[in-house]
Amino acid sequence: LVDTKAQRVLYAEASKDIVDFLFSLLTLPVGTVVKILSKDSMAGSIGNLYGSVEKLDATYVSSADAKNALLAPAGGYEGGKLLELPQAATSAELYRCRAFRYEDCHKNVTKAIGTPCPSCKAKMDVVTNLVGPSVAVSGGEAAAAMSALAGTGFVQGVVTYTVMDDLTVAPMSTISGITLLNTFGITDIGTLQEKTVQLGYAEGLEILRVALQSKNVLSEVFLGKKKQKV
Repeated sequence: LVDTKAQRVLYAEASKDIVDFLFSLLTLPVGTVVKILSKDSMAGSIGNLYGSVEKLDATYVSSADAKNALLAPAGGYEGGKLLELPQAATSAELYRCRAFRYEDCHKNVTKAIGTPCPSCKAKMDVVTNLVGPSVAVSGGEAAAAMSALAGTGFVQGVVTYTVMDDLTVAPMSTISGITLLNTFGITDIGTLQEKTVQLGYAEGLEILRVALQSKNVLSEVFLGKKKQKV
């Protein structure tokens, strides 16, 4: 909802997908943020820190993997989908011990092959597959799997959310909408205009960049309005 007189975004109505994306920005490692925004565009000195690692000769780093971990860390939960970040490699393989000497042996699994079983101390090297929604199932199992997928993310999808210009997020209601108009001192609803926007890669990247520098994120990203300092 835009106040055309003041040329500012009052608030936006957002679905679960949008809110999940906004919250996922909190999971991005600093190194990933600098990498996708470029070190030269970063406010403060963090860009210099990133540049220092880039320039550091192999002689001075413990390993190439250590350097890559700083310059290109894992992307963070879900945010990688919109911002086109590489997904962290994952494995569905778990290991159990082959002995099963004690009753508690079956309760122990590990991702690191060869780990001693806490119960019988035998090596845990027998593959135990992690079964997830991607595995073919039928009937009620398929319905349950789809239900589980629908519940992923950070927030529930049964309501619409209010996103303020400064990215404050809250569940939306008719009462909250009226309260917001009173809070903003809106007396002439004729100055208000609904605007539908799409959130893609460019907008997602810009939201991340502006959010690190401003409290008028939606106005700057979607109206191109940068609030002047007094």
